[in-house]
Amino acid sequence: MPTAELPSATPPSTAVPAVDLRGVAVRYGPAKAPVTALEGVTLTVAEGEFVVLVGPSGCGKTTLLRVVAGFEHPTDGTAEVLGAVPSPGRGTGLVFQQPRLFPWRTVGGNLAFALARQGLARTERPARIMELLTLVGLPGFERRRTWELSGGQQQRVAIARALAGTPRLLLLDEPFAALDAITRERLQEELRTLADVTGTTVVFVTHSAEEAVLLGSRVLVMAAEPGRVAAELPIGLERGPHTEVAALRATPEFARLRGELNLALTSAAAGTGEEGQLPPAS
Repeated sequence: MPTAELPSATPPSTAVPAVDLRGVAVRYGPAKAPVTALEGVTLTVAEGEFVVLVGPSGCGKTTLLRVVAGFEHPTDGTAEVLGAVPSPGRGTGLVFQQPRLFPWRTVGGNLAFALARQGLARTERPARIMELLTLVGLPGFERRRTWELSGGQQQRVAIARALAGTPRLLLLDEPFAALDAITRERLQEELRTLADVTGTTVVFVTHSAEEAVLLGSRVLVMAAEPGRVAAELPIGLERGPHTEVAALRATPEFARLRGELNLALTSAAAGTGEEGQLPPAS
């Protein structure tokens, strides 16, 4: 297969990118003995892309996501998100591995809180809450208590909360890692459909090569010591509006892409191979 080149990791587009990182490094600790979480990360994410970051623990995936969200500032390099310096909540929505809902509020109350933070008038919130819950497949759940929901339902509410401000960019940090396989598959389908319907740009972090291929339009493989983008893989799976995850898994193209990504992950974890290139398919 042709190799995929870095360091720019830039999809073909003339539009202003949703995410633009140039030589980003993040270091912690004293200057004499810093811990390098990220080093020399240069990448762009185009509007409407679904980009997946995948790699082993400690490779800087979450740190990179926090830079994009505006919770971390680069030690070196520059970061722009939606044409400006990243700032929490400015055009972005964030979903964590755990839902982090307010247990003393109802489902509707959790969403109302987010809508109030966005400045939506109180009289307009009920209609928007119904719209958001319908979007994530939970119509009529606004009066339910969060502790009455399953883990998958709670994560849907967390996604709805992240969409409350109609973000142009949605950031997700392993949101399905703690779920059972059946619920995870269902939410994978729903998230990909939601992204297609709304046109929201998505950056998604995962440890799973299979999940990365299922969801991404492009996958970036990260390596550690220091944390960096080691390779990228364009995903050309044909997805229709009602394509099921099980159907995608059964295709030869899915098997080929998953195999190539697994090889890239093995190479990145071992620190072997030329940076910016995927290993050849076996």
